[in-house]
Amino acid sequence: MSADLVQAKRKAERARRRLAATLAELQQRLRPAALASNAWEGVKDKSGELADDAVQAVKDRPVAVSAALAAFALFLARAPIKSAVARLVSDNEGKKEAAAAASTNKTKRPGGRRRRVND
Repeated sequence: MSADLVQAKRKAERARRRLAATLAELQQRLRPAALASNAWEGVKDKSGELADDAVQAVKDRPVAVSAALAAFALFLARAPIKSAVARLVSDNEGKKEAAAAASTNKTKRPGGRRRRVND
């Protein structure tokens, strides 16, 4: 065999080995577990950046952030607040009605008839 042919075979063999190594690396990278791990790392990095941005926003404008959080909390608690206010109003009205009924019942007899002055 000529020297050029031997050199070409060696070169082809090295290229084949590099290709096989590249394919093995690609197979490792494209495994579902590796893809999920890479995605999770990306999410963690992004969420860390978002958390840092949020902390900086709170430091820059604490009053505005507090007002926004209070408004959000009131929005979430609107149903319990509404029912508490409704109970409070209905209890006050119920007490007024009970007081009015009690004053009316003082002049009635047990049978439901009014007492006559001559009785």
